[in-house]
Amino acid sequence: MRPESLHVTLKFIGERPSDDVENIRLELGTITADAVEMNIRGYGFFPVARAARIFWVGIEAGPKLTSLAATVGEKLAALNIPIEEHRYNPHLTLARGGKGSGSPRWRSGDGPNRSFQRLQEKLAALPAPDFGTMTAREFFLYQSQLSPSGSKYAKLAEFQLL
Repeated sequence: MRPESLHVTLKFIGERPSDDVENIRLELGTITADAVEMNIRGYGFFPVARAARIFWVGIEAGPKLTSLAATVGEKLAALNIPIEEHRYNPHLTLARGGKGSGSPRWRSGDGPNRSFQRLQEKLAALPAPDFGTMTAREFFLYQSQLSPSGSKYAKLAEFQLL
């Protein structure tokens, strides 16, 4: 992933008509939440290591980040954007491999993927990585545009955390 593409997703909104963007921005602007300290450590593969499409590092942030993600989901549900059915799993995607969806969930056609095999072998010989901590003092509304070279993100709005 390019450094400018690194982010922790609170809520994937999906494709929406351009008229909805202003309502989304206004709704997100009503959120009041504290800054979130995050520990960045560990790693994994989605959907599973033997059929990996995504390599990620873990985000440990306790209940504050989970609460913020839930609040974002609830606010956007008022705009008919479905609430996530799955447990929130904060992570930072570092690489995508293979073809198909970037979804962390199992998809039809998933199977063995050798794209990450060498990386998995190298990581298995090392202690679990710990990349340190950071404090998130804002969150953003991004628009993603898919292209053959990967997703490109445009920041549409910024929201401060207390």
